[in-house]
Amino acid sequence: MSADYTVIIGLEVHTQLKTESKLFCGCPNLFNPDHPNTQTCPVCLGLPGALPVMNRHAFDLSVKTALALNCTIPTFTKWDRKQYYYPDLPKAYQISQFDLPMSENGWLEIANDETGEPVRRIGITRAHLEEDAGKNIHDESGGQGDSCVDLNRTGTPLLEIVSEPDLRSATEARRYLEDMRTLLLFVDVSDCNMQEGSLRCDANVNLHYHNADGTTTATPIVELKNMNSFRNVEMAIEYEVKRQHKEFQKTGLTIKDTSKVTRGWDADAGRTFAQREKEQMSDYRFFPDPDLVPVVLTETEIEDVRAALPETPALKLSRFQSNLGLTEYDAAVIIGQGPELTEYFETVTAACGDGKIAANWTTQDVLRDLNATEAGVAGFPITAQILGTLLKWITDERLTNKSAREVYSRLKDKAESHQISTTDVDALAAEREIVNDTGALEAAITAAIAGRPEAVEDVKNGKLQAVGPMMGMVMKQVGGADPKVVREMLIKMIQDM
Repeated sequence: MSADYTVIIGLEVHTQLKTESKLFCGCPNLFNPDHPNTQTCPVCLGLPGALPVMNRHAFDLSVKTALALNCTIPTFTKWDRKQYYYPDLPKAYQISQFDLPMSENGWLEIANDETGEPVRRIGITRAHLEEDAGKNIHDESGGQGDSCVDLNRTGTPLLEIVSEPDLRSATEARRYLEDMRTLLLFVDVSDCNMQEGSLRCDANVNLHYHNADGTTTATPIVELKNMNSFRNVEMAIEYEVKRQHKEFQKTGLTIKDTSKVTRGWDADAGRTFAQREKEQMSDYRFFPDPDLVPVVLTETEIEDVRAALPETPALKLSRFQSNLGLTEYDAAVIIGQGPELTEYFETVTAACGDGKIAANWTTQDVLRDLNATEAGVAGFPITAQILGTLLKWITDERLTNKSAREVYSRLKDKAESHQISTTDVDALAAEREIVNDTGALEAAITAAIAGRPEAVEDVKNGKLQAVGPMMGMVMKQVGGADPKVVREMLIKMIQDM
Protein backbone atom coordinates (compact mmCIF):
# COMPACT_ATOMS: atom_id res chain seq x y z
CA MET A 1 0.00 0.00 0.00
CA SER A 2 1.23 3.52 -0.85
CA ALA A 3 -0.16 6.96 -0.02
CA ASP A 4 -1.01 7.71 -3.67
CA TYR A 5 -2.18 4.39 -5.01
CA THR A 6 -3.90 1.18 -3.93
CA VAL A 7 -2.80 -2.28 -5.05
CA ILE A 8 -5.71 -4.30 -6.44
CA ILE A 9 -5.26 -8.08 -6.64
CA GLY A 10 -7.62 -10.87 -7.61
CA LEU A 11 -6.60 -14.52 -7.78
CA GLU A 12 -7.79 -17.38 -9.96
CA VAL A 13 -6.98 -20.64 -8.20
CA HIS A 14 -7.17 -23.87 -10.21
CA THR A 15 -7.18 -27.14 -8.31
CA GLN A 16 -7.34 -30.63 -9.77
CA LEU A 17 -9.88 -32.80 -7.97
CA LYS A 18 -9.16 -36.21 -6.41
CA THR A 19 -11.07 -38.52 -8.72
CA GLU A 20 -10.04 -41.87 -10.15
CA SER A 21 -10.98 -40.89 -13.71
CA LYS A 22 -11.13 -37.72 -15.78
CA LEU A 23 -14.09 -35.35 -15.95
CA PHE A 24 -15.77 -36.59 -19.13
CA CYS A 25 -14.16 -39.95 -19.88
CA GLY A 26 -12.84 -43.08 -18.14
CA CYS A 27 -9.11 -42.34 -18.49
CA PRO A 28 -7.19 -42.47 -15.18
CA ASN A 29 -6.64 -39.19 -13.39
CA LEU A 30 -2.99 -39.70 -12.43
CA PHE A 31 0.16 -37.60 -12.51
CA ASN A 32 2.33 -39.50 -14.98
CA PRO A 33 5.08 -37.34 -16.55
CA ASP A 34 7.32 -40.31 -17.34
CA HIS A 35 4.87 -41.83 -19.84
CA PRO A 36 3.39 -38.95 -21.84
CA ASN A 37 0.26 -39.41 -23.96
CA THR A 38 -0.59 -42.81 -22.47
CA GLN A 39 -3.66 -41.74 -20.46
CA THR A 40 -5.81 -40.64 -23.36
CA CYS A 41 -8.86 -41.82 -25.31
CA PRO A 42 -11.03 -40.54 -28.18
CA VAL A 43 -12.99 -38.31 -25.78
CA CYS A 44 -10.08 -36.38 -24.26
CA LEU A 45 -8.28 -36.35 -27.63
CA GLY A 46 -11.34 -34.75 -29.23
CA LEU A 47 -11.69 -37.33 -31.99
CA PRO A 48 -14.78 -37.07 -34.21
CA GLY A 49 -17.89 -38.82 -32.85
CA ALA A 50 -16.59 -39.18 -29.27
CA LEU A 51 -19.15 -38.05 -26.68
CA PRO A 52 -18.45 -36.88 -23.11
CA VAL A 53 -20.17 -38.26 -19.99
CA MET A 54 -19.93 -36.24 -16.75
CA ASN A 55 -18.04 -37.68 -13.79
CA ARG A 56 -20.61 -37.25 -10.99
CA HIS A 57 -18.00 -37.64 -8.25
CA ALA A 58 -16.07 -34.66 -9.62
CA PHE A 59 -19.24 -32.58 -9.51
CA ASP A 60 -19.97 -33.69 -5.94
CA LEU A 61 -16.44 -32.70 -4.86
CA SER A 62 -16.96 -29.29 -6.45
CA VAL A 63 -20.20 -28.74 -4.54
CA LYS A 64 -18.46 -29.81 -1.33
CA THR A 65 -15.66 -27.30 -1.92
CA ALA A 66 -18.03 -24.49 -2.85
CA LEU A 67 -20.06 -25.00 0.32
CA ALA A 68 -16.87 -24.96 2.41
CA LEU A 69 -16.16 -21.59 0.74
CA ASN A 70 -19.59 -20.33 1.78
CA CYS A 71 -20.81 -20.16 -1.82
CA THR A 72 -24.39 -20.26 -3.02
CA ILE A 73 -25.20 -23.43 -4.96
CA PRO A 74 -27.85 -23.07 -7.70
CA THR A 75 -30.20 -25.96 -8.40
CA PHE A 76 -29.55 -25.65 -12.16
CA THR A 77 -26.20 -25.34 -13.93
CA LYS A 78 -25.00 -26.10 -17.44
CA TRP A 79 -21.86 -26.72 -19.47
CA ASP A 80 -20.40 -24.33 -22.05
CA ARG A 81 -17.75 -24.51 -24.71
CA LYS A 82 -14.92 -22.01 -24.30
CA GLN A 83 -13.31 -21.86 -27.72
CA TYR A 84 -9.65 -21.17 -28.29
CA TYR A 85 -6.79 -23.06 -29.87
CA TYR A 86 -3.53 -24.05 -28.24
CA PRO A 87 -1.51 -27.18 -29.07
CA ASP A 88 -2.41 -28.65 -25.63
CA LEU A 89 -6.15 -28.39 -26.33
CA PRO A 90 -6.86 -30.89 -29.11
CA LYS A 91 -10.62 -30.18 -29.37
CA ALA A 92 -9.92 -26.45 -29.87
CA TYR A 93 -12.44 -25.79 -27.11
CA GLN A 94 -12.59 -26.38 -23.39
CA ILE A 95 -15.71 -27.68 -21.67
CA SER A 96 -16.26 -25.14 -18.92
CA GLN A 97 -19.03 -22.99 -17.39
CA PHE A 98 -19.95 -19.44 -18.26
CA ASP A 99 -23.18 -17.69 -17.29
CA LEU A 100 -24.60 -20.40 -14.98
CA PRO A 101 -21.69 -21.69 -12.86
CA MET A 102 -22.21 -24.37 -10.22
CA SER A 103 -21.48 -21.91 -7.39
CA GLU A 104 -21.01 -18.20 -6.72
CA ASN A 105 -20.90 -15.42 -4.10
CA GLY A 106 -18.75 -17.02 -1.37
CA TRP A 107 -15.90 -15.90 0.88
CA LEU A 108 -12.77 -17.00 2.68
CA GLU A 109 -11.46 -15.33 5.83
CA ILE A 110 -7.72 -14.79 6.21
CA ALA A 111 -5.52 -13.34 8.94
CA ASN A 112 -5.47 -9.57 8.62
CA ASP A 113 -2.47 -7.24 8.57
CA GLU A 114 -4.28 -4.24 7.11
CA THR A 115 -6.51 -3.18 10.03
CA GLY A 116 -6.96 -3.96 13.69
CA GLU A 117 -9.55 -6.64 12.99
CA PRO A 118 -8.36 -10.26 13.48
CA VAL A 119 -9.48 -11.46 10.02
CA ARG A 120 -10.35 -10.06 6.62
CA ARG A 121 -13.06 -11.57 4.44
CA ILE A 122 -12.03 -12.09 0.82
CA GLY A 123 -14.94 -12.48 -1.57
CA ILE A 124 -15.27 -15.46 -3.91
CA THR A 125 -16.90 -14.45 -7.19
CA ARG A 126 -17.50 -18.01 -8.34
CA ALA A 127 -16.14 -21.54 -8.31
CA HIS A 128 -16.85 -23.48 -11.47
CA LEU A 129 -15.91 -26.90 -12.81
CA GLU A 130 -14.09 -27.40 -16.09
CA GLU A 131 -11.73 -29.80 -17.84
CA ASP A 132 -8.00 -29.18 -17.75
CA ALA A 133 -5.83 -28.77 -20.83
CA GLY A 134 -2.68 -30.76 -21.57
CA LYS A 135 0.84 -29.56 -20.97
CA ASN A 136 3.27 -27.99 -23.41
CA ILE A 137 6.89 -29.00 -22.79
CA HIS A 138 9.49 -26.62 -24.19
CA ASP A 139 13.23 -26.95 -24.59
CA GLU A 140 14.58 -24.56 -21.95
CA SER A 141 18.24 -25.39 -22.54
CA GLY A 142 18.66 -22.64 -25.11
CA GLY A 143 19.40 -25.18 -27.81
CA GLN A 144 16.22 -24.37 -29.75
CA GLY A 145 14.96 -27.93 -29.48
CA ASP A 146 11.47 -29.09 -30.28
CA SER A 147 8.45 -28.29 -28.16
CA CYS A 148 6.32 -31.29 -27.19
CA VAL A 149 2.77 -31.79 -25.96
CA ASP A 150 1.71 -34.24 -23.25
CA LEU A 151 -2.04 -34.85 -23.23
CA ASN A 152 -2.16 -37.05 -20.14
CA ARG A 153 -3.61 -34.13 -18.16
CA THR A 154 -6.20 -33.25 -20.77
CA GLY A 155 -9.70 -33.65 -19.42
CA THR A 156 -8.82 -33.94 -15.73
CA PRO A 157 -11.43 -32.29 -13.45
CA LEU A 158 -10.38 -28.76 -12.58
CA LEU A 159 -12.15 -26.47 -10.14
CA GLU A 160 -11.48 -22.79 -10.83
CA ILE A 161 -12.00 -20.54 -7.78
CA VAL A 162 -12.13 -16.86 -8.71
CA SER A 163 -11.71 -14.28 -5.97
CA GLU A 164 -13.04 -10.75 -5.90
CA PRO A 165 -10.30 -8.10 -6.36
CA ASP A 166 -10.18 -7.74 -2.57
CA LEU A 167 -6.51 -8.47 -1.89
CA ARG A 168 -4.29 -5.47 -1.25
CA SER A 169 -0.73 -6.79 -1.05
CA ALA A 170 1.51 -9.61 -2.21
CA THR A 171 1.67 -10.87 1.38
CA GLU A 172 -2.12 -11.04 1.57
CA ALA A 173 -2.23 -12.93 -1.71
CA ARG A 174 0.23 -15.51 -0.40
CA ARG A 175 -1.75 -15.89 2.84
CA TYR A 176 -5.00 -16.31 0.90
CA LEU A 177 -3.39 -19.07 -1.17
CA GLU A 178 -1.99 -20.81 1.89
CA ASP A 179 -5.39 -20.72 3.63
CA MET A 180 -7.14 -21.87 0.46
CA ARG A 181 -4.76 -24.83 0.15
CA THR A 182 -5.31 -25.74 3.81
CA LEU A 183 -9.09 -25.67 3.32
CA LEU A 184 -8.92 -27.84 0.18
CA LEU A 185 -6.78 -30.39 2.02
CA PHE A 186 -9.11 -30.54 5.03
CA VAL A 187 -12.25 -31.04 2.94
CA ASP A 188 -10.25 -33.72 1.06
CA VAL A 189 -10.96 -32.69 -2.53
CA SER A 190 -7.40 -32.29 -3.86
CA ASP A 191 -3.81 -33.17 -2.97
CA CYS A 192 -2.87 -29.53 -3.81
CA ASN A 193 0.61 -30.48 -5.05
CA MET A 194 1.87 -27.34 -6.78
CA GLN A 195 4.95 -29.10 -8.18
CA GLU A 196 2.71 -31.57 -9.99
CA GLY A 197 0.32 -28.88 -11.16
CA SER A 198 -2.68 -29.96 -9.10
CA LEU A 199 -2.81 -26.48 -7.54
CA ARG A 200 -2.12 -23.53 -9.80
CA CYS A 201 -2.73 -19.82 -9.56
CA ASP A 202 -3.03 -16.83 -11.87
CA ALA A 203 -2.94 -13.35 -10.36
CA ASN A 204 -4.67 -10.28 -11.78
CA VAL A 205 -2.83 -7.15 -10.64
CA ASN A 206 -3.24 -3.44 -11.23
CA LEU A 207 -2.90 -0.12 -9.39
CA HIS A 208 -5.57 2.47 -8.62
CA TYR A 209 -4.10 5.97 -8.37
CA HIS A 210 -5.98 8.52 -6.27
CA ASN A 211 -6.12 11.89 -8.01
CA ALA A 212 -6.39 15.23 -6.28
CA ASP A 213 -9.92 15.80 -7.63
CA GLY A 214 -11.17 12.61 -5.99
CA THR A 215 -11.15 10.51 -9.15
CA THR A 216 -9.20 7.29 -9.67
CA THR A 217 -6.91 6.33 -12.53
CA ALA A 218 -6.29 2.61 -12.97
CA THR A 219 -3.38 0.91 -14.68
CA PRO A 220 -4.23 -1.90 -17.12
CA ILE A 221 -4.88 -5.26 -15.45
CA VAL A 222 -2.00 -7.69 -15.87
CA GLU A 223 -2.57 -11.43 -15.51
CA LEU A 224 0.49 -13.18 -14.07
CA LYS A 225 1.21 -16.82 -14.93
CA ASN A 226 3.91 -19.49 -14.47
CA MET A 227 4.01 -19.24 -10.66
CA ASN A 228 4.55 -22.68 -9.12
CA SER A 229 4.92 -21.85 -5.42
CA PHE A 230 3.45 -19.51 -2.83
CA ARG A 231 6.75 -17.67 -2.60
CA ASN A 232 6.86 -17.19 -6.38
CA VAL A 233 3.31 -15.79 -6.34
CA GLU A 234 4.34 -13.30 -3.68
CA MET A 235 7.56 -12.33 -5.46
CA ALA A 236 5.86 -12.01 -8.86
CA ILE A 237 3.18 -9.69 -7.49
CA GLU A 238 5.75 -7.59 -5.62
CA TYR A 239 7.77 -7.19 -8.82
CA GLU A 240 4.71 -6.42 -10.93
CA VAL A 241 3.50 -3.71 -8.54
CA LYS A 242 6.88 -1.98 -8.76
CA ARG A 243 6.96 -2.38 -12.54
CA GLN A 244 3.49 -0.92 -13.04
CA HIS A 245 4.24 1.99 -10.73
CA LYS A 246 7.43 2.75 -12.63
CA GLU A 247 5.61 2.59 -15.97
CA PHE A 248 2.81 4.78 -14.67
CA GLN A 249 5.26 7.44 -13.54
CA LYS A 250 6.60 7.56 -17.11
CA THR A 251 3.17 7.96 -18.77
CA GLY A 252 1.67 10.48 -16.36
CA LEU A 253 -1.89 10.49 -15.09
CA THR A 254 -3.58 9.18 -18.26
CA ILE A 255 -3.36 5.62 -19.49
CA LYS A 256 -5.11 5.12 -22.82
CA ASP A 257 -4.34 1.43 -23.23
CA THR A 258 -6.76 -0.43 -20.96
CA SER A 259 -6.49 -3.89 -22.55
CA LYS A 260 -5.66 -6.77 -20.24
CA VAL A 261 -2.29 -8.40 -20.89
CA THR A 262 -0.62 -11.59 -19.76
CA ARG A 263 2.87 -11.69 -18.31
CA GLY A 264 4.90 -14.71 -17.25
CA TRP A 265 7.08 -15.01 -14.16
CA ASP A 266 10.76 -15.82 -14.62
CA ALA A 267 11.82 -17.12 -11.19
CA ASP A 268 15.51 -17.30 -12.14
CA ALA A 269 15.65 -13.69 -13.30
CA GLY A 270 13.21 -12.50 -10.63
CA ARG A 271 11.03 -10.55 -13.07
CA THR A 272 7.86 -10.75 -15.13
CA PHE A 273 7.95 -10.73 -18.93
CA ALA A 274 5.38 -9.95 -21.60
CA GLN A 275 3.59 -12.92 -23.16
CA ARG A 276 0.47 -11.81 -25.06
CA GLU A 277 -2.62 -9.67 -24.93
CA LYS A 278 -5.40 -11.32 -22.96
CA GLU A 279 -8.48 -12.45 -24.86
CA GLN A 280 -11.79 -10.75 -24.10
CA MET A 281 -14.83 -12.85 -23.12
CA SER A 282 -16.29 -12.33 -26.59
CA ASP A 283 -13.18 -13.90 -28.14
CA TYR A 284 -14.00 -17.24 -26.51
CA ARG A 285 -17.42 -17.43 -28.24
CA PHE A 286 -19.08 -19.27 -25.35
CA PHE A 287 -22.15 -21.31 -26.14
CA PRO A 288 -23.93 -24.22 -24.33
CA ASP A 289 -22.29 -27.59 -24.97
CA PRO A 290 -24.79 -29.61 -27.03
CA ASP A 291 -23.34 -32.97 -25.93
CA LEU A 292 -23.94 -32.53 -22.19
CA VAL A 293 -27.20 -32.13 -20.32
CA PRO A 294 -27.51 -29.51 -17.55
CA VAL A 295 -26.98 -30.64 -13.94
CA VAL A 296 -29.99 -30.31 -11.66
CA LEU A 297 -29.71 -30.46 -7.87
CA THR A 298 -32.41 -30.36 -5.22
CA GLU A 299 -32.20 -28.25 -2.08
CA THR A 300 -32.22 -31.50 -0.10
CA GLU A 301 -29.16 -32.79 -1.96
CA ILE A 302 -27.32 -29.52 -1.32
CA GLU A 303 -28.15 -29.58 2.38
CA ASP A 304 -27.05 -33.22 2.64
CA VAL A 305 -23.61 -32.24 1.30
CA ARG A 306 -23.48 -29.28 3.67
CA ALA A 307 -24.35 -31.48 6.66
CA ALA A 308 -21.57 -33.94 5.75
CA LEU A 309 -18.85 -31.29 5.51
CA PRO A 310 -15.86 -31.97 7.78
CA GLU A 311 -14.76 -29.40 10.33
CA THR A 312 -13.07 -26.55 8.47
CA PRO A 313 -9.64 -25.19 9.42
CA ALA A 314 -11.25 -21.97 10.73
CA LEU A 315 -13.51 -23.93 13.08
CA LYS A 316 -10.60 -26.09 14.23
CA LEU A 317 -8.52 -23.00 14.93
CA SER A 318 -11.28 -21.60 17.12
CA ARG A 319 -11.85 -24.91 18.93
CA PHE A 320 -8.14 -25.49 19.59
CA GLN A 321 -7.91 -22.08 21.25
CA SER A 322 -11.17 -22.12 23.22
CA ASN A 323 -11.33 -25.80 24.23
CA LEU A 324 -7.68 -26.87 24.37
CA GLY A 325 -6.07 -23.61 25.51
CA LEU A 326 -3.66 -23.32 22.57
CA THR A 327 -2.27 -19.99 21.46
CA GLU A 328 -3.40 -18.79 18.05
CA TYR A 329 0.17 -19.27 16.80
CA ASP A 330 0.47 -22.91 17.90
CA ALA A 331 -3.00 -23.76 16.59
CA ALA A 332 -2.19 -22.13 13.23
CA VAL A 333 1.15 -23.97 12.96
CA ILE A 334 -0.49 -27.35 13.53
CA ILE A 335 -3.43 -26.75 11.20
CA GLY A 336 -1.19 -25.18 8.57
CA GLN A 337 0.76 -28.44 8.28
CA GLY A 338 -2.37 -30.15 6.99
CA PRO A 339 -4.91 -32.80 8.03
CA GLU A 340 -2.43 -35.57 8.86
CA LEU A 341 -0.47 -33.65 11.50
CA THR A 342 -3.69 -32.11 12.85
CA GLU A 343 -5.22 -35.57 13.33
CA TYR A 344 -1.94 -36.72 14.90
CA PHE A 345 -2.09 -33.84 17.39
CA GLU A 346 -5.72 -34.51 18.28
CA THR A 347 -4.98 -38.19 18.92
CA VAL A 348 -2.04 -37.27 21.16
CA THR A 349 -4.25 -34.80 23.04
CA ALA A 350 -6.94 -37.43 23.61
CA ALA A 351 -4.35 -39.91 24.92
CA CYS A 352 -2.54 -37.56 27.32
CA GLY A 353 -5.41 -35.25 28.25
CA ASP A 354 -3.48 -31.99 27.86
CA GLY A 355 -3.68 -29.97 24.64
CA LYS A 356 -0.89 -27.55 25.54
CA ILE A 357 1.64 -30.28 26.24
CA ALA A 358 0.56 -32.14 23.10
CA ALA A 359 0.95 -28.95 21.04
CA ASN A 360 4.43 -28.23 22.43
CA TRP A 361 5.69 -31.70 21.56
CA THR A 362 3.94 -31.79 18.18
CA THR A 363 5.20 -28.40 17.00
CA GLN A 364 8.72 -28.88 18.34
CA ASP A 365 9.95 -32.48 18.59
CA VAL A 366 7.61 -34.17 16.10
CA LEU A 367 7.65 -31.44 13.46
CA ARG A 368 11.44 -31.18 13.69
CA ASP A 369 11.83 -34.91 13.06
CA LEU A 370 9.22 -34.94 10.30
CA ASN A 371 11.04 -32.14 8.49
CA ALA A 372 14.22 -34.22 8.62
CA THR A 373 12.61 -37.16 6.83
CA GLU A 374 10.43 -37.71 3.78
CA ALA A 375 8.37 -40.45 5.42
CA GLY A 376 5.54 -38.15 6.47
CA VAL A 377 3.17 -38.62 9.40
CA ALA A 378 2.00 -42.02 8.12
CA GLY A 379 5.56 -43.38 8.16
CA PHE A 380 6.67 -41.73 11.40
CA PRO A 381 7.64 -44.46 13.93
CA ILE A 382 6.53 -42.43 16.97
CA THR A 383 2.82 -42.82 16.35
CA ALA A 384 0.28 -40.52 17.95
CA GLN A 385 -0.74 -43.25 20.39
CA ILE A 386 2.89 -43.86 21.42
CA LEU A 387 3.56 -40.14 21.97
CA GLY A 388 0.25 -39.76 23.81
CA THR A 389 1.19 -42.62 26.12
CA LEU A 390 4.55 -40.99 26.84
CA LEU A 391 3.00 -37.57 27.54
CA LYS A 392 0.45 -39.19 29.87
CA TRP A 393 3.37 -40.00 32.16
CA ILE A 394 4.08 -36.25 32.28
CA THR A 395 0.48 -35.19 32.88
CA ASP A 396 0.22 -37.83 35.63
CA GLU A 397 3.35 -36.24 37.18
CA ARG A 398 5.22 -39.51 36.96
CA LEU A 399 7.88 -38.30 34.51
CA THR A 400 9.72 -35.00 34.00
CA ASN A 401 9.96 -33.32 30.61
CA LYS A 402 13.70 -34.01 30.58
CA SER A 403 13.21 -37.71 31.26
CA ALA A 404 10.40 -37.85 28.69
CA ARG A 405 12.74 -36.51 26.03
CA GLU A 406 15.28 -39.18 26.96
CA VAL A 407 12.56 -41.79 26.46
CA TYR A 408 11.56 -40.17 23.16
CA SER A 409 15.15 -40.37 21.92
CA ARG A 410 15.46 -44.02 22.98
CA LEU A 411 12.20 -44.84 21.21
CA LYS A 412 13.52 -43.38 17.96
CA ASP A 413 16.68 -45.48 18.32
CA LYS A 414 14.66 -48.62 18.94
CA ALA A 415 12.45 -47.89 15.93
CA GLU A 416 15.47 -48.27 13.63
CA SER A 417 15.66 -52.00 14.40
CA HIS A 418 12.09 -53.04 15.22
CA GLN A 419 8.55 -51.78 15.49
CA ILE A 420 7.91 -50.04 18.79
CA SER A 421 4.73 -49.98 20.86
CA THR A 422 3.22 -48.41 23.96
CA THR A 423 4.78 -51.29 25.93
CA ASP A 424 8.24 -49.91 25.04
CA VAL A 425 7.10 -46.50 26.28
CA ASP A 426 6.00 -47.83 29.66
CA ALA A 427 9.16 -49.89 30.12
CA LEU A 428 11.51 -46.98 29.36
CA ALA A 429 9.46 -44.48 31.34
CA ALA A 430 9.32 -46.74 34.40
CA GLU A 431 13.14 -46.67 34.57
CA ARG A 432 13.00 -42.87 34.90
CA GLU A 433 9.83 -42.50 36.96
CA ILE A 434 9.83 -39.59 39.39
CA VAL A 435 10.84 -40.61 42.89
CA ASN A 436 8.17 -39.59 45.40
CA ASP A 437 9.92 -41.15 48.40
CA THR A 438 10.07 -38.07 50.64
CA GLY A 439 12.33 -39.79 53.14
CA ALA A 440 14.96 -40.61 50.54
CA LEU A 441 14.82 -37.08 49.15
CA GLU A 442 15.13 -35.47 52.58
CA ALA A 443 18.15 -37.63 53.39
CA ALA A 444 19.86 -36.72 50.11
CA ILE A 445 19.05 -33.03 50.58
CA THR A 446 20.37 -33.04 54.14
CA ALA A 447 23.63 -34.58 52.93
CA ALA A 448 23.93 -32.01 50.14
CA ILE A 449 23.38 -29.12 52.54
CA ALA A 450 26.00 -30.51 54.90
CA GLY A 451 28.49 -30.88 52.06
CA ARG A 452 28.14 -27.33 50.69
CA PRO A 453 28.03 -24.88 53.64
CA GLU A 454 29.24 -21.95 51.51
CA ALA A 455 26.36 -22.47 49.06
CA VAL A 456 23.95 -22.61 51.99
CA GLU A 457 25.11 -19.16 53.16
CA ASP A 458 24.69 -17.76 49.63
CA VAL A 459 21.11 -19.04 49.47
CA LYS A 460 20.36 -17.54 52.88
CA ASN A 461 21.67 -14.21 51.56
CA GLY A 462 19.25 -14.33 48.62
CA LYS A 463 21.51 -15.85 45.95
CA LEU A 464 19.09 -18.62 44.99
CA GLN A 465 21.19 -19.64 41.99
CA ALA A 466 23.66 -21.11 44.48
CA VAL A 467 21.22 -23.96 45.00
CA GLY A 468 22.28 -25.43 41.64
CA PRO A 469 25.33 -27.46 42.77
CA MET A 470 23.35 -28.95 45.66
CA MET A 471 20.54 -29.92 43.27
CA GLY A 472 23.11 -31.78 41.17
CA MET A 473 24.28 -33.74 44.20
CA VAL A 474 20.69 -34.73 45.08
CA MET A 475 19.76 -35.69 41.52
CA LYS A 476 22.88 -37.84 41.25
CA GLN A 477 22.03 -39.66 44.45
CA VAL A 478 18.28 -40.05 43.87
CA GLY A 479 17.71 -41.00 40.24
CA GLY A 480 14.28 -39.99 38.94
CA ALA A 481 13.79 -37.14 41.38
CA ASP A 482 11.77 -34.19 40.07
CA PRO A 483 14.16 -31.20 39.75
CA LYS A 484 11.36 -28.77 40.57
CA VAL A 485 10.48 -30.64 43.76
CA VAL A 486 14.17 -30.95 44.73
CA ARG A 487 14.73 -27.22 44.26
CA GLU A 488 11.69 -26.30 46.35
CA MET A 489 12.66 -28.69 49.15
CA LEU A 490 16.27 -27.45 49.18
CA ILE A 491 15.30 -23.77 49.43
CA LYS A 492 12.69 -24.45 52.12
CA MET A 493 15.04 -26.57 54.26
CA ILE A 494 17.79 -23.93 54.04
CA GLN A 495 15.43 -21.06 54.84
CA ASP A 496 14.06 -23.01 57.83
CA MET A 497 17.53 -23.54 59.27
